Amino acid sequence: MDLTPDPLVIRLRKALRTGLAGVPARIELHGPPVTDGPSGPTRAVLDALGAAGFEQPASAGGLGLGLTAGVLVSEELGRAACGNSYRADAMAADMSGPAGAALAGLEALPVGSAVTATPRAGGWELTGAVTVDDVNVRTLLVATRTGGESVLVAVGREAAGCTTESGCWPPVARFEATPVTPADVVGTLDDSPTGPLTRARLRQAAYLLGIADGAHRMAVEYAGFRQQFGTRLRDLPAVSFPLARALVALRATRAAVYRGAWSVDFEPDAVGTAPVMALAMAAETARDVVRLSMQSCGVRAMTSELGLHRHFRLAAAESARYGDPAALWRMVGADRIRSARRAAVGGKPPVAATTLA
Repeated sequence: MDLTPDPLVIRLRKALRTGLAGVPARIELHGPPVTDGPSGPTRAVLDALGAAGFEQPASAGGLGLGLTAGVLVSEELGRAACGNSYRADAMAADMSGPAGAALAGLEALPVGSAVTATPRAGGWELTGAVTVDDVNVRTLLVATRTGGESVLVAVGREAAGCTTESGCWPPVARFEATPVTPADVVGTLDDSPTGPLTRARLRQAAYLLGIADGAHRMAVEYAGFRQQFGTRLRDLPAVSFPLARALVALRATRAAVYRGAWSVDFEPDAVGTAPVMALAMAAETARDVVRLSMQSCGVRAMTSELGLHRHFRLAAAESARYGDPAALWRMVGADRIRSARRAAVGGKPPVAATTLA
């Protein structure tokens, strides 16, 4: 992996920050902090930059910049505390699914599925409740399990038994015996090193990294001019040392996220559990760094004066959007145990190892 800054990445990051700086922030203390989904205000910025083609290969009419570009877009959306209008279409493109849809139910994948698919004649019936990016779309891409494998199913918002609730945040979609057919299955969600789920996890990890980085930047700026006890807050060790430790955590997380994206692009055989580790690490970093940033800014962090509350509420919801960090770490641990057992028997996994989740 070449750590030399890529001039194209630098220019792309600058263009994204310039465009996202013009997106009006929702500074209200109540209600959703952002607008997610294809109807979000960040869509115009991404469309103007042609973000939909960043990851697509040149043979398909894209720019062929790889997952690294998608990770960069996600990070900058999080840094600006904007809604994520990129992830759903990016994942749909990976699976040749419908554009303009909203993702739902990915939070339960590490432990199973929040939506049960019960077999019926000609397909399945979906039952359960999941979080969704946006309820103002025509199609929901719902993660569930059929026949022992995780799949993404396209469900019309007006389908029988499907209801949505937008009074809470994140919004919720509920299914009560909602019928779907095999034709509605967009694709499988396996752990292949370059598969759609792997790519989606790294995009989400970058989004969480951006949320944490944006909150930390805001806290450092505030501590740089806020005076207390006759000096700047940033000059007090009790404030500066934790902020410095948070910077180290951010840099370590950024390295994990971009290393994972680079591996998917250039060394798929070496990917392993790197995407899952990056997502778990980014979720924990977002929670810790945003909490510290709130504490560093005191009561003003909970007002519309700084807007840090947007990062705080985003981190609370997004850190579990693709699975709780503890569940993700268990996946990594289970993989390490399987690898150790295979190595112990000369490459052949024992029966017990094959039954681990």
